[in-house]
Order: sequence, then structure tokens, then C-alpha cells
Amino acid sequence: MEDNTKSTRHAKYNLNYHFVWIPKYRRNVLKGKKKDRVKDLLKEIASEKNFEILEIEVMPDHIHLFVSCPPRISPAKAINYFKGISARRYNQLYDDKIKWTRSYFVGSAGNVSAETIERYIQEQEEKL
Repeated sequence: MEDNTKSTRHAKYNLNYHFVWIPKYRRNVLKGKKKDRVKDLLKEIASEKNFEILEIEVMPDHIHLFVSCPPRISPAKAINYFKGISARRYNQLYDDKIKWTRSYFVGSAGNVSAETIERYIQEQEEKL
């Protein structure tokens, strides 16, 4: 199993979030050049914020983004960066405007399961 642990000055972490969000009214607008532009903007934002995009897929009516973020960034803050900055920059650069809904999905993932963590904690109690 790979060790995907990253570091900040004060923490070691492996926090990965799966985000899904949609354009306003879930219209099939993320196609062709718009799809490519949005994907490029999301990669640019991740680079600027020192996030690592693990996987990205822009579908005609929604976006899947699997990203690793440091622990000081909450999932809510991360998605606000991606949605807010991408819409603002896209609309400044291009005439075919884009608008996201306020809602989104987020799931978390790391390299261990909840059962593994529970077992580890129980084993610590047994060592006392």
C-alpha cells in the first residue's frame, strides 16, 4: 500500500475529498471548449492553493473532483475556492458565462478504513 502522507510545518496528513457540483439548473453546458476551460481553471486554482488534484472529470451537467488538501483547509472552504474562483475567472475571461448552484456533495477518503481506526484506538486502551 502506498504512503500518500503529506506534511505541513506542524502536521502530517492524508486528507482527500471527493466533491461533486453542478451548473445552475443542472443544464448540459460543460462541453467542448467550456469543459476544457473549466478543467484548466480548476487545475490552476489547485496549484495556487497547494492542493493536489488526484482525479478530475468534467461531465456535461456536473463535475467530479478528487483532491487532497492540507488540514487547515476545511472541505467547505476548499469547495468555495473551486466554485467561487472558477466562476469569477471564467466569467471575466469568456463571454459564455458560467454559474454554479450553491449546493455540492463532499465525501472524504484516506488510506485507512474506519474499522482500522477503531481497532487501533481499542488496541491503545488494551495497552494500558
